[in-house]
Amino acid sequence: MKKVVLAYSGGLDTTFCALHLSKDLGYEVHAVLINTGGFSSEELSEVENRATALGIASFTILDVTNTYYDEVIKYLVYGNVLKNQTYPLSVSAERILQAKTLAEYAKKIGAKSVAHGSTGAGNDQVRFDMIFQTIVPDIEIITPIRDLKLSREEEIEYLKKHGVSMNFEKAKYSINKGIWGTSVGGKETLTSDLTLPEEAWPTQVSKSEIEEITIGFEAGEVKSVNGENYKNAVDAILKIQELAAPFGIGRDIHVGDTIIGIKGRVGFEAASPLIIIKAHQLLEKHTLTKWQTFWKNQMSEFYGNHLHEGHYLDPVMRNLEAFLESTQEFVTGTVKVILQPYRFQLVGITSPHDLMASKFGSYGEMNKGYTAEDVKGFTRILGNQTAIFHQVNHHEED
Repeated sequence: MKKVVLAYSGGLDTTFCALHLSKDLGYEVHAVLINTGGFSSEELSEVENRATALGIASFTILDVTNTYYDEVIKYLVYGNVLKNQTYPLSVSAERILQAKTLAEYAKKIGAKSVAHGSTGAGNDQVRFDMIFQTIVPDIEIITPIRDLKLSREEEIEYLKKHGVSMNFEKAKYSINKGIWGTSVGGKETLTSDLTLPEEAWPTQVSKSEIEEITIGFEAGEVKSVNGENYKNAVDAILKIQELAAPFGIGRDIHVGDTIIGIKGRVGFEAASPLIIIKAHQLLEKHTLTKWQTFWKNQMSEFYGNHLHEGHYLDPVMRNLEAFLESTQEFVTGTVKVILQPYRFQLVGITSPHDLMASKFGSYGEMNKGYTAEDVKGFTRILGNQTAIFHQVNHHEED
């Protein structure tokens, strides 16, 4: 019997895949849940019980949360990466590491096949396949949902027929949960005009009183929340999520161009990622020079797009990471943030590297580093080329 390693989350698609691969195709199924920080211990236990009840050969949990931060998330923060200025790459970033980890596990147990539950209409199929083709080029890639062109309703009917018990009402929505945000897809996101209903969001709103929090950064990394220091940035990220998510902060619907050329729409909630990125960006406005910011913006957009489209293993990504990290030397300080229902507000920063230091002048009021005569001469030289152009090419109107 041939071994197949299945990327398994416990959701509708991967539950179908596990059963179909073993019952219909006769594979020895080794399901692997690759935890990128989105599961509680109770949820992991529930997924394990559901997986073993399917009668598969094995179920394994691989926790790669810290690796996910060190190899991916850290650079998304350095780059303030938001796809189309909206989406913090919640799923696309974690899929890269999941595929990489799954390929390495398949090699470890000697499996000749890997499987994933991606459809034929999204980005994940490309991300998984590209990583597999690079790391395990000779392995068979099986994609039941894509190949059979199944709807979620057809999957539900199949599972019911085989006696599988799960919350099929909840299964109407495709939810991918990780430390860097949770995506939510359903019938509403297949349209251009509908929004997700309140009950579709994984985190319900339970806070209404305004709160102020402080986030401390050291060399671009989150190191403290409300004055409490964290050795592990992952714990700081989770703390911010704990404080902010109950406000309904970070909910949005992203519309973008998929890798396969069609427009895609997905809901997401990412309270902690959005707050961290915006707080980090504000701190950079105070601590980076104009040209550092300019080139970071160019490099970061390319980095985010390249990652989103599955090119994580391209060596240019390591080059860009080195650049992004080099810009963070002086991005140290504390940012104040106000949390309230459905939104947050950046208050301000304190930093020993604040380039807005008052000893050099106060914008719009007082200069201390130059004289009025200095500015007159500077302005004449700065605009000299433009003035020459207009004098040479000036034509008086008749």
